[in-house]
Amino acid sequence: MHKTTLEQWSLLEKVVEAGSFARAAELTHRSQSSVSYNLALLQERLGVALLMTEGRRAVLTPAGERLLKQVKPLLKAFTYVETRAATLRNGVRTRLDLMVDSIFPRRRLFAILRQFQQRYPQTQVRLTEVLENAFAEEVSREADVMVLTRRQDITGPGEWLMNIDFVAVAHRDHPLFTLEAPLSDEMLRPWPLIQIADNSAAAQSASESWTFSTIDAAIEAVMYQVGYGWLPEERIQKALEEGTLRLLPLSHGTRRATPLHLIVKRTLAPLDEQVETLIALFRQAPGSSTATL
Repeated sequence: MHKTTLEQWSLLEKVVEAGSFARAAELTHRSQSSVSYNLALLQERLGVALLMTEGRRAVLTPAGERLLKQVKPLLKAFTYVETRAATLRNGVRTRLDLMVDSIFPRRRLFAILRQFQQRYPQTQVRLTEVLENAFAEEVSREADVMVLTRRQDITGPGEWLMNIDFVAVAHRDHPLFTLEAPLSDEMLRPWPLIQIADNSAAAQSASESWTFSTIDAAIEAVMYQVGYGWLPEERIQKALEEGTLRLLPLSHGTRRATPLHLIVKRTLAPLDEQVETLIALFRQAPGSSTATL
């Protein structure tokens, strides 16, 4: 059996925060004698003085400061467990599975997740990033909400959310920029096209292409002059502004739009509050649709 209890440590923390036994007693709805007794028992069982008086305030001794610092994570975890139990008792969702195509802008994604976490701290979001729907179909059955490039009915109803702009770029020192503009398909043909997964639409005019399974790898390949590529404009905005990457002066079309769709699992009907909130946050993202499911 443990010599001390979480309740005693919690009272110690409250006394330090409040500055006095009397104020801590008010905040915890106890009598002052109950607070004093529990803390005296705590110090007696530990054999260490945890509190001392400075003027009218109760403050930690050096030993008390070190020990309470170690206990605080336990107090926080225990509070989480109790809150989690209340969530389960009230029937509130405790986990939400989200699948997002990796071309979705990262800054917007994490801003959405941060807002969601602030509203529902007890709902865990399990995020799966995928590239291309060929891979998404294999794992989408478990996802509650999906943001994918194809609207076809994978597991439930969907709507257009936003377009992601891809631009044709190369490193500023790439030999393509020594050629006379505009660049035709024949002029591009000798150079490798850097592809992200199986983007066949981008490869129609290329005789040679190198395929990468992640956006970051494709961007690095272009940065290191392995070839030129069609890359998500938002992900390379900084490199474009700095001039490290440059738009290719193509003879036709330097920009292509790829649609993203917001899809909800078919079995989620009616939608619970957390799912509705997450959907609303995605719709509010810049450039997103305001249509309803």
